[in-house]
Amino acid sequence: MIQSLEIKNFKSIKKKYFPLRKLNILMGLNGMGKSSFIQSLLLLRQSERLENGELKLQGGSNGYVNIGNTKDALYQYSKKGEDLSIALQFQNTEPYIMDFDYEIEADVFKQKNTLSSITDNYITGHKTEALFGNNFQYLNANRVEPKSIHNKSFTSVVHLNNLGNYGEYTAHYIETNGNNDIGFENLFHKDTIVTDNITNKEIINKTLINQINLWMGEISPGVNIRTTSISSDFVLLEYVFKQPNFGNTNRFKPENVGFGISYALHVVTALLISRPGELLIIENPESHIHPKGQAELGKLIALATQNDVQIIVETHSDHIINGIRVAIKDNPILKDETILFYFDKEVTESEQYSTITNIEIDANGELSEYPKHMLDEWSNQLLKLL
Repeated sequence: MIQSLEIKNFKSIKKKYFPLRKLNILMGLNGMGKSSFIQSLLLLRQSERLENGELKLQGGSNGYVNIGNTKDALYQYSKKGEDLSIALQFQNTEPYIMDFDYEIEADVFKQKNTLSSITDNYITGHKTEALFGNNFQYLNANRVEPKSIHNKSFTSVVHLNNLGNYGEYTAHYIETNGNNDIGFENLFHKDTIVTDNITNKEIINKTLINQINLWMGEISPGVNIRTTSISSDFVLLEYVFKQPNFGNTNRFKPENVGFGISYALHVVTALLISRPGELLIIENPESHIHPKGQAELGKLIALATQNDVQIIVETHSDHIINGIRVAIKDNPILKDETILFYFDKEVTESEQYSTITNIEIDANGELSEYPKHMLDEWSNQLLKLL
């Protein structure tokens, strides 16, 4: 698990120490630096020559992020000698400080102490950490759009337990693993246990597909996911809806149902298949989802962290935050595993940069601070109507 990350002179982040926990929430107006924080981690992951002191800014089609060149990445108001620096600390280790030289228009930053063996020993010694290893899932904000035909990837789904950066292999994952039980009982939906009408016995359906359907029902009531392998390369995704007294509706193409269901499907699946020691980064889990569904998704996010999963969530949703707060009130043990970083901007006569406030959540779901604009827009608009 990542214990802390300190960033200096990266994009809009002038200097900030982030004490990370199992659940880390990034919130703030657009353009305040939330994505920059996530990109710093993605740069570390995609830099296959990091042990040689190279921070790769262009991931290409198979990478995670394309920043551009060193000018695009360096804090624009940095003075001479104030270079990019990242200090990475894993749990129960000392922080490793990487100071990088600036070379104009280069597509990599080169570490200043590359001639020593320190870099190689540190990175190589932590290859099993989720940030560098296979126990990693990233869901980009621009997830795959609703569509019927999805690609397969044996490597991603079977070997890496991964849905793809855009959720492009979610349908293949469900088709392959849908009948397997999920690993954690605390993620069971509240309607998991049902009573058989004939035997009057309780039935517990722990399968991934059943849990997906139950949680997706919080986003769109009665929805059921159907996947069908149609070739060695493609899988068909369809939705049906429960029809009282008549079984199910006909199968619908995702293109004819709406963005919210498809966008939520990737997030719900990623949370339900999470594993101990995993690092899960999700951008905008609330996209295209009704507020009620967003709140339930917030609860599921919080519950997943109880299973030794480290989650970083970037969100603009009050409802995601409030769902997490309710989950903490229901499970007070989560309060010590959760931290919220609120991103704002400081503008002076000579520069502007991100300011980040650390916010705690107590056992009652109350926040230690309520920065301006954070959770007050509903009230602001309501006052205009009175």
